Amino acid sequence: MDFENTIGLETHVQLKTATKMFCGCRLETGCEPNVNVCPVCLGYPGALPMMNKEAVKLTCMSGMMLGCEINRHATFDRKNYFYPDMAKDYQISENGNPLCIGGGVEITLADGTKKFIRINHIHLEEDAAKINHYAASSGVDFNRGGTPLMEIVSEPDMSSADEAIAYLTALKEMLVYAGVSDCNLEEGNMRSDVNISIRPVGSEKLGTKVEIKNMNSFKGIHAALEYEAHRQRECMAHSIPIVQETRRWDPDAMETASMRSKENAHDYRYFPEPDLVPVELDDATVESWRKLLPEKPEARRKRMVEVYGIAEYDAEVLSQHKANADYFEAAAAGLDKKTAKALCNLFMGDVMALMNATGKAIGECAMTPAALSSLVKLAAAGTINGPTLKELLPEIFDKGGDPEAIVKERGLGAVSDTSALEAFVDQAIAANPKSVADFKAGKKAAAGFFVGQVMKLSKGKADPKIVGGLVAKKLAAL
Repeated sequence: MDFENTIGLETHVQLKTATKMFCGCRLETGCEPNVNVCPVCLGYPGALPMMNKEAVKLTCMSGMMLGCEINRHATFDRKNYFYPDMAKDYQISENGNPLCIGGGVEITLADGTKKFIRINHIHLEEDAAKINHYAASSGVDFNRGGTPLMEIVSEPDMSSADEAIAYLTALKEMLVYAGVSDCNLEEGNMRSDVNISIRPVGSEKLGTKVEIKNMNSFKGIHAALEYEAHRQRECMAHSIPIVQETRRWDPDAMETASMRSKENAHDYRYFPEPDLVPVELDDATVESWRKLLPEKPEARRKRMVEVYGIAEYDAEVLSQHKANADYFEAAAAGLDKKTAKALCNLFMGDVMALMNATGKAIGECAMTPAALSSLVKLAAAGTINGPTLKELLPEIFDKGGDPEAIVKERGLGAVSDTSALEAFVDQAIAANPKSVADFKAGKKAAAGFFVGQVMKLSKGKADPKIVGGLVAKKLAAL
């Protein structure tokens, strides 16, 4: 019997706020353990929570970015469980009335086909503390405890590990675009619980679900889903029942291992949070937040192709990082399509190579968008040639400056005067009779040698295209 996978993801995203969800403690990474804490996030008896309005706003903006309906009446609940990472023995979360309902993400698969992954809801809650394990002991760091945490719950619409990664990639891109989270997997501010089951192909009934908890890398999620899909098929092949349970991923053994039987909602004994009033949102507030949303990445890609005449692939790469796309568009403002294409080629090649070599994001370099635009325009106008552009680019990337002023000050303008270039060509031919003989003997590569000699004589200022034509003309006449 053939089986198909059914995959759904519960993705936890830490929101980009200055303070915690229910208190005024700062949110920052790299601190000593337990320095950003207070009676509220430590769960002291009698300490009362106060809601972070910015977290509500960012959650709603995320929902609007993902096409969700914004719930005008959202309520918080207590999710009761005992574990060292939650000192008060319950987590404040949203169970019955989440902030965002419905929506979804369109993904593009490797073969170019598109698929829509539905979202069930997005709810807001507080993050747990972090448990650090040492050789002979464990410690709880409550700096993270109380961080605003958004949980995005998908429908079980994915059928492969590749689809799950495509969904998470698109989700991360949109959330970073909206500025609601850094979605930094290494720092743990984007994590997913992965749910997978298998069922006979064509069956509408879902199989027994297994959850893999707290996955914080796309590579790990892909490997865990591949393994678990295979494990469940092996169970079916050997008539071993698949039980509903929570499993963990062991990256060293490259396999999942059972942790505990899967809890259901009633196991947490949810009940309304008595210390918080409901979130009541009016249309004016929601619409004011909607106006803060950026253009969606997919829409931006289509517009960039149309406006700047660049390839779809280039638009895809540029728009993957909002800062890169913003920089490119600022530099391309006012350029015709031909020059904008040249700008795109330079950014995709030399500029990104400089970013990789220096470890600097585009916003961290000294080169302004106007400076990059000026460089490209100087080259397009023939004021400087390609080698000069490539020589100036690293300097301006590192130190900044006005390319036009630098070219003028250093006398770097391209030599395009035909009579001056002819004199250089004649000089190169006269100084290299052996290469002339090689050319006459059929070694056409000798022409390239003369172009190089002219470039040296002109101190790199000559236009290589013009020089190539003159060299060919002179050699043909010999």
